[in-house]
Amino acid sequence: MGAGPGDPELLTIKALRILRLADVVLHDALVSSDILQLASSRALIVDVGKRRGRKNISQDEINRLLIQFASSGHMVVRLKSGDPLVFGRAGEELDALQQAGIDVEIIPGVTTAVAAAATAQISLTDRRVAQQLLIISAHHAHDKYDDSNLFRMVSPRTTIVVYMPGEYGIVSERLRRAGLDSSTPCLLVSRVSTSEEQLFQTTLGGLPIAPVLPAPCILIVGATVARAVSQQVRAACMNYIPLEDESLLPAQSSDFAG
Repeated sequence: MGAGPGDPELLTIKALRILRLADVVLHDALVSSDILQLASSRALIVDVGKRRGRKNISQDEINRLLIQFASSGHMVVRLKSGDPLVFGRAGEELDALQQAGIDVEIIPGVTTAVAAAATAQISLTDRRVAQQLLIISAHHAHDKYDDSNLFRMVSPRTTIVVYMPGEYGIVSERLRRAGLDSSTPCLLVSRVSTSEEQLFQTTLGGLPIAPVLPAPCILIVGATVARAVSQQVRAACMNYIPLEDESLLPAQSSDFAG
């Protein structure tokens, strides 16, 4: 089940109904306490989150708990922040449950990329400047990076959303090596949809010296970021940068539909 980015009102109606019926809730560390409070008072709530800098529960242990509780006849909710199918290790858990013969239903949630774009009032795609959306993670299994595919997918007409951006300097270097200009607009959004939300606007060249915002944090890169110009967004942004490069403004054309 997807818990969304943090605001309980962004839960789907179905997610709320099932959460209230659950016997056991195994949740990520990033799931907000406001959402956990919506679970039944009789439910067993277990934090199985993985956070950098502290001893983590292993994925094998999480799989074992899921199978153990479900095999005992309990209705188990595996509650993941955002959407469970976007960088949530759902594939590994689904494999384990299916091999154990456990029936599974997936309830989607609002993924952080969409919530952050809504907060900033920008369109992730815009037929005038960006006809494709690329969602990547800066955190890789075994710390292995392979930029060969990135080079082929990135273009000035691509909006790139980076989950778990981590070392901003490394992300900036990778995207510039992939062909993006240092002046490409960037927006960091931290703890989206919560009372602790923060926004910081910069460019790809300025990203390495941007302040490290609290996790969970997401990075949006591309010309569409320049459209976040409403008064509300300017007031909320820690570092609003007026657009100086007029070439980044959408041209009035209809080359791309949709």
